[in-house]
Amino acid sequence: MQNPRLAAPGIVLGTIMLVASVCSAAAYAQGAAESGWPTSQWPTSTPEERGMDSAALAKLVEFGKSRSFDSLLIVRHGRIVLDAYYAPYAADIPHITNSTTKAVIGTLMAIASKDGLLDSTDRRMLDFFADRSIANVDERKKAVTVQNLLDMTSGLDWEEPLSGRPVSMIAMERSPDWIKFILDRQMSSAPGDIFNYNSGNPHLLSAILTGLTGLSASDYAKVRLFGPLGINTWNWRRDPQGISTGGYGLALLPRDMAKIGYLYLRHGEWEGKPLVPPGWVEKTRHATVNMNSSRAPTLRYSNLFWALPDRKVYMAVGYHCQVIMIFPELDIVAVTTARDFCPFGKMADDISGAVKSETALPPDPAGTSLLAAVIREISTEKPSEVGATPEIASSISGKTYKFLSSALNVRSLSLTLTGPNPRYELEMNSRDPTRPPLKFTGPIGLDGLFRKSDPTVFGVAATKGSWLDGQTFVMERRMLGADAPLQKWTLRFDGGTLNLRGNDRAGLEVSIVGEPAD
Repeated sequence: MQNPRLAAPGIVLGTIMLVASVCSAAAYAQGAAESGWPTSQWPTSTPEERGMDSAALAKLVEFGKSRSFDSLLIVRHGRIVLDAYYAPYAADIPHITNSTTKAVIGTLMAIASKDGLLDSTDRRMLDFFADRSIANVDERKKAVTVQNLLDMTSGLDWEEPLSGRPVSMIAMERSPDWIKFILDRQMSSAPGDIFNYNSGNPHLLSAILTGLTGLSASDYAKVRLFGPLGINTWNWRRDPQGISTGGYGLALLPRDMAKIGYLYLRHGEWEGKPLVPPGWVEKTRHATVNMNSSRAPTLRYSNLFWALPDRKVYMAVGYHCQVIMIFPELDIVAVTTARDFCPFGKMADDISGAVKSETALPPDPAGTSLLAAVIREISTEKPSEVGATPEIASSISGKTYKFLSSALNVRSLSLTLTGPNPRYELEMNSRDPTRPPLKFTGPIGLDGLFRKSDPTVFGVAATKGSWLDGQTFVMERRMLGADAPLQKWTLRFDGGTLNLRGNDRAGLEVSIVGEPAD
């Protein structure tokens, strides 16, 4: 267990005095007092009771189907008005938030400054890594500050475009020491000059947090963020040295993602106590760093949050629409988790457009019924067709097939397709060849419906299968709470061998042959 000290030796402690608007703080506090704090449980309301239109929200839920949403949640005036989960995903499954993790790291840095552990965001990055031998040090690298890391303006050479292959991130993942990999990068520009998306920046911040607090970011969050907010369920990846991944890798429940948004909506306060300095929230809300996006030229960045100033929205954003949207003027927090991209501008407009009043609207029975029907429809899994079970099911059940080809990373597969408890056992090669293979097991639905595995660090696997003919079985597997695509394999049992056909990571169809293990 790591040292639970909250201050590491050699760190000069200080405070950052930031001024907030008294009127705004009072308004936020009044809104929270009226609704209660959702520490133990979110209060709920009909949309109309909070001035929103149920029929408009029903259209938003329908839109989520076209973008492979897993969840959609909206809070207004402190109460949940929409809480939808798309089958087979469910509310009690943590969802990998991808780069929304960055915003949590930024929030922890804010708390560290409030705790007196970080004296200034103008501190030089290299001050925190004085014990390391670092390559390519020049005057530009010496000038990189904590604020540059928070704003993605460090100037470190890094290739991770918002719409393209994250070359540098992949190389970091393959390196034995992520911090060394990031610190050793050459400089491509002077710090502060250019925005360049870089998951290495927040990972350095995670390491800095550990140096400041003596705790991993996950453990510090448990004490100073997740604990106060009543967040009890999460998973957080670590790098080879045990540092919580700063750029991605945190999994949270959607309702707990909303709590983080609500903390910012309430100007950094929780249960009447300041957690995040209000000045930090204001700077984040009024982001000024130009993200230089050709598709969305108004996008701005600050403190590891994105902002759409023209829509008066700022947000924590993760790949494939893992998003926490904050609408300060409308008193709204919206959360999406998904397996596809979504248009932020349209989402913001549709959510804002559902607001019809600052006070309660008259009841709308038709709209309420429509919204309930749409939520019921998306949360109910529809069975797919299944074929008749052939005689071969008995002879191949329980048999383990070994695969020599690594094209699909499948090492071995065993299926039990008869009896009351159909299931699979799967062994896959790790992406890191020095690590042992990954083992998965779980039930298979043979009635056209997914069956869910027990929770794992990778999420919950939902699996089903069907027979196409007397020798061909189709197995479909999804990791719930991850944005990974559906894994669909066609298995043909022929002459004692198993031919497995599926798509590799590049989306290309690949066939591999398995032989019986005995």
